[in-house]
Amino acid sequence: MIDLYYADTPNGQKITLFLEETGIPYQLHRIDISKGDQFKPEFLAISPNNKIPAIVDNSPIDGGEPISIFESGAILIYLAEKSGKLLSQNLREKTTQLQWLFWQVGGFGPMLGQNHHFTRYATEKVPYAIKRYTEETQRLYSVLEKRLAQSPYLGGKEYSIADIATYTWARLHDHHNIDLANYPAIDKWLNNINQRQATKKLFG
Repeated sequence: MIDLYYADTPNGQKITLFLEETGIPYQLHRIDISKGDQFKPEFLAISPNNKIPAIVDNSPIDGGEPISIFESGAILIYLAEKSGKLLSQNLREKTTQLQWLFWQVGGFGPMLGQNHHFTRYATEKVPYAIKRYTEETQRLYSVLEKRLAQSPYLGGKEYSIADIATYTWARLHDHHNIDLANYPAIDKWLNNINQRQATKKLFG
């Protein structure tokens, strides 16, 4: 059983989507970030950066005590290795999948998050910030489009944790003012993932 400390955000959804894909049993512990749950000592003991998601694996493969993991990319790698699913065992394909996973956690997610903040939620409109993060969003979507025009999935021929991590952000393309008519390969990729049973279960 995996204890998942969760809020309904793209980063939280990465982990639920992986767990649904693989059938690993899990229990949700909702963290209300609007009420400051992420700063409670019991959560900080699991996630010292006070961010969701975080997990506790009560049955680690080494047979030892429960282990806690924070940061969505680290969690996805850990769970993929635990389950033997959604991360290739082939050196070259695995390397490609991990490159695109780190592209998402280091750039695509954070920059889109800044776009969300400055274009939708900031109490003060800052034109420089809006322009900066809108342009960076467009650049990153262009990088994603180019990759998916070459390959059906980010890591190659197989669906992987790289796709899961990127999908939960890219499905919100309307929030980023991205018209998928200009990104046909992304549109096709999103539609393919939308048809998966785990995706349908979580997102309808």
